[in-house]
Amino acid sequence: MSATHEVLNQAPPLTGFTTADDPALLEALRRDGGGWGEAEVRELGARAGAEETQEQSRLAEAHPPVLRTHDRFGHRVDEVEFHPAWHQLMAAAVESGQHAAPWAQARPGAHLVRAAKFYVWAQAEPGHGCPISMTYAAVPALRAQPELAALYEPLLASRSYDYGLRPPLGKHGLIAGMSMTEKQGGSDVRANTTTAVPAGDGSYVITGHKWFTSAPMSDVFLVLAQTREGLTCFLMPRVLPDGTRNAMRLQRLKDKLGNRSNASAEIEYERAVAWPVGELGRGVRTIVEMVNMTRLDCVIGSAAGMRAGLRQALHHTTHRRAFGAELIDQPLMRNVLADLAVESEAATLLAMRLAAALDASEAGDASEAALRRLALAAGKYWVCKRGSAHAAEALECLGGNGYVEESGMPRLYREAPLLSIWEGSGNVAALDVLRALAKEPAGLDAYFAEVDAAAGADARLDAAAARVRELLGSLSDPHRAQLLARRLAEQLTLVLQGSLLVRHSTPAVADAFCASRLGGEWGHAFGTLPTGTDLGPIIDRAVAKDSR
Repeated sequence: MSATHEVLNQAPPLTGFTTADDPALLEALRRDGGGWGEAEVRELGARAGAEETQEQSRLAEAHPPVLRTHDRFGHRVDEVEFHPAWHQLMAAAVESGQHAAPWAQARPGAHLVRAAKFYVWAQAEPGHGCPISMTYAAVPALRAQPELAALYEPLLASRSYDYGLRPPLGKHGLIAGMSMTEKQGGSDVRANTTTAVPAGDGSYVITGHKWFTSAPMSDVFLVLAQTREGLTCFLMPRVLPDGTRNAMRLQRLKDKLGNRSNASAEIEYERAVAWPVGELGRGVRTIVEMVNMTRLDCVIGSAAGMRAGLRQALHHTTHRRAFGAELIDQPLMRNVLADLAVESEAATLLAMRLAAALDASEAGDASEAALRRLALAAGKYWVCKRGSAHAAEALECLGGNGYVEESGMPRLYREAPLLSIWEGSGNVAALDVLRALAKEPAGLDAYFAEVDAAAGADARLDAAAARVRELLGSLSDPHRAQLLARRLAEQLTLVLQGSLLVRHSTPAVADAFCASRLGGEWGHAFGTLPTGTDLGPIIDRAVAKDSR
């Protein structure tokens, strides 16, 4: 080969690492009652970074699902075919308990450990996290109908991935989906036109359409439809107890920006059979439990994406030279990397704190339940918004290398906006903050109790907390409150992240966050931390090391 084709100054492949090599994650596990699961999280993190898993992730993305509406004889089949790599990833996620398994564990920290597993595994391939997340989220909603929960919950929590169209109660394990969105209104589910009519035997027949149903090959779905009493939640199986296929017609699969490994479909119901979940006419109240759980996974998934992007940026800049030195040693690049690391850790700490609040609320702690309600709405807004900006900057650290598909960075970049849109895009999440404040005033007390745990430790944090109190006091007018809802959600999250970092991270990370995000010594892009910031310890903490 000609010497002109000698490969120089290229980073080696990033493989054989562990996504659990993350001090913020492991410290949160130990601190909040999940230390017993650390070994499992580490094992899963090593599997996520293994070459075999990386190849499965590539294949699942490169070979997206294909819809087969009819068989060769013209019979309607409504099947979605996936690459074998998809099923391998799904099986690993289920076997490790990232789906509904925590609901079957009465152990403190079960949801925190599950969140840590979801975080490390989502860094391998995020698309299949959608059905895993919905299966996790289905259980608390299904419990509104105890007789159905008794039948289906053990199978939803089973660690057996049993793919295929068969009657659900005869399978070894189940995957659940959610079907709410219609053409005329996405987040406005009360505008739904799908109807449900009693069949006379306790079941209902449902007729209508759904504009966006992810993971349409799930075994069971929670579906919203209008009854005489109003909007109601239903459990709908893909296959009926007698083995016949339910009348769910897959019209087409969405051609999406990202999340390509996962199927999302438009569905028509032609008198499909389903059973009511919860009180008739109270469907939104019933399914909101599912929505809140998937919102938690949006925050976790965004934090995972940030960590994955940061890892790629650190790896590339460690091995790439320009202008006589490694990129990671050049001052401006160090500012960018440190800034990305600060954002990543702030997101990770918040995600794990929300998971810990879920554990506490499940144990009956009303204050933690109130904190979770408010902080989850605000965190969903802000952390998921930051995911897209973080992915773009991490990609840019690789320059042109990051712009090509083989780097994996375009997949990360395309995936980031989904988590901001899914389960309520920006305005919906911000307005939900206002609803949480109105409906559960205890949430604000719990929020400030959490923030004030760091009172006096950093003057910039104290000043930012005072500004949040002042902002809250100016929202008595509903019109003004809506105009300021995004700002409020942002500030609530930043102050909470600041408190968590001051108490639980290293001084360098906490100082950089408070100076930039709270103290105003920051520009409008990453890489604008103030001069004098101690960048070295921030980057050292973010660089992967063999176990801590």
